[in-house]
This record gives sequence, C-alpha cells and structure tokens, in this order.
Amino acid sequence: MGLKEEFEEYAEKAKTLPENTSNESKLILYGLYKQATVGPVNTGRPGMFSMKERAKWDAWKAIEGKSKEEAMSDYITEVKQLQEEAVASA
Repeated sequence: MGLKEEFEEYAEKAKTLPENTSNESKLILYGLYKQATVGPVNTGRPGMFSMKERAKWDAWKAIEGKSKEEAMSDYITEVKQLQEEAVASA
C-alpha cells in the first residue's frame, strides 16, 4: 500500500475518532490534512469574528514548510496515536 492510499485510509478512520477528541488534536489533523491535500496556505487569514475558521487557518499555516508526503505521514501517525489513546481510555 502506498503512502497516498494509507493516508486516505486514515482520513476515513479519523472520522470515527471519539467526540471527546481535543480541539487541539483536531486542529493538528486539519492542518496536516490541508497541507497533504492542498499544499501551502493559499488563502488570506479569516477575520477576528470567524474564530473557528481562523483557528483552522492558523493550524494549517503552522506547518507550511512540510512537504505533502511529510504531512501525509505525520497525519497517519497522529490518527494512530489518537486511536490508541481512545482505546486506552475506554
């Protein structure tokens, strides 16, 4: 299985993470996903009244230097870790 296929598999698995997954973890996943699928940030930063969109944009911007492959690999690692934490706390 190639990196892209594994990434797509873990993107599906990420949808089944528990509701109590922290916002910080969700933002990390969001930034890695966007970097892996879109590449560097290509939009302006949302205004201060769009707090949720601004936080997502900041998470994406924070990893701007990563290649798409690095972002895919880090995303897979992060989802695996969150799944293990969910199992351990169940």
